[in-house]
Amino acid sequence: MLVALASLSAGAKTWTLDECVTYAIDHNIDVQSRKVSALEGELAVTEAKDRFLPQVQAYGSQSFNFGRGLTADNTYANRNTSSFSVGANLSLPIFQGLRAVRQLSYSRTALKATLEQVEAAKDDVTLNVISQYLQALYASEMLQVARVNLGISQSELDRRQALLDAGRLPGLDIHEARAQVAQDELSVTNAVNDSIIARLDLAQLLNLPDAEGFDIAPLGDDERLLPSPDDVFANALQYNHTMRAGRLQEEAAEKNVALAKTGYIPTLSFSAGLGTNYYKTSGFDNEGFGAQMRHNFAKSIGFSLSIPIFDAFSTRNNVRRARAQQESIRLQLDDARNRLYKAIVQAHTQAVGAIKKQESARIAVESSEAAFEAMKVKYDNGRANATEFQKAQSNYINSQAQAVQAKYERILRARILDFYNTQTL
Repeated sequence: MLVALASLSAGAKTWTLDECVTYAIDHNIDVQSRKVSALEGELAVTEAKDRFLPQVQAYGSQSFNFGRGLTADNTYANRNTSSFSVGANLSLPIFQGLRAVRQLSYSRTALKATLEQVEAAKDDVTLNVISQYLQALYASEMLQVARVNLGISQSELDRRQALLDAGRLPGLDIHEARAQVAQDELSVTNAVNDSIIARLDLAQLLNLPDAEGFDIAPLGDDERLLPSPDDVFANALQYNHTMRAGRLQEEAAEKNVALAKTGYIPTLSFSAGLGTNYYKTSGFDNEGFGAQMRHNFAKSIGFSLSIPIFDAFSTRNNVRRARAQQESIRLQLDDARNRLYKAIVQAHTQAVGAIKKQESARIAVESSEAAFEAMKVKYDNGRANATEFQKAQSNYINSQAQAVQAKYERILRARILDFYNTQTL
């Protein structure tokens, strides 16, 4: 499996963080789904506008009656009749109880909320990509540390082998050196796997069709100043797309309550129509088709007023349901606000801790490196044993690993804070 995964590095195309974020956003399924929802929201706005338009219908019918039927003299007779009619009707809403107006207002606000949700989905993808990108860089740097450690152990093994060949070193020391090299080779193998898997996870996060030849560019170690959590939170409340979507959803819910209340308001509509017909009865002289169509032509206009008196509590229930939904959205917004504040405070606390840890790790690296060099001199002069030498080497390598970990922890938390603060990478 290691050989197969190693092909990821062969002929690798180097991706920057910005390229990874852009590609991930363009190919993320959740973002695409939110965009489809936005299209549905645009259609809802169009439908709300169309409610102000009149409706025009044309009709035509042809019927035949055979056998006994009622005559104009109120008697029954066996007659065959046929009739044909054609016409058109127009219906125009004059006053819809403000329903159309409020429906349009609600649809527009709901669309704005959906568009903000699209941007919020992009934000989620961005944060995930940043985290996984830094994880891949961290794994790559840990691989370098493991290789440096292996190089030190291999050099020490070569030196001891030369001393053993010269008869100046006991056999036990060479066995310990070989064991240390074998252990460090295993550490390098594990680090290679961790690095490849981290890049593979990033490639899958980007929804790449093929992870072949995927590699990433290092980031500059920019030590950003940490803004205060309260300042970040204040800016995030204003610019964070999740919070903006929540506020728009709350506004839309309020307008939905007003929309439900339109069921209490009367409506008035205007209608107009025109039509004509042709009628024929067997056994009678009937006027011709053209003459009847001219003579039977009729026009009509009318107004219709509907006053709601009792609708089996349908409107009342709709209002209550809308108010319950409004309260639910308000609670969701409060929860989102609390989670955002916790995330910002946590990122700030972790960033401060990482900065302190990084400074301590820097001192530890310098101290452990000096101690290792001193121990190496002592060991070379026979004033220290192999166990003491390997312990000093292990302390040196561990301090380097801790420094790398603190470095990427600081970079990650600082970038998260910056993203909440400015909505930029």
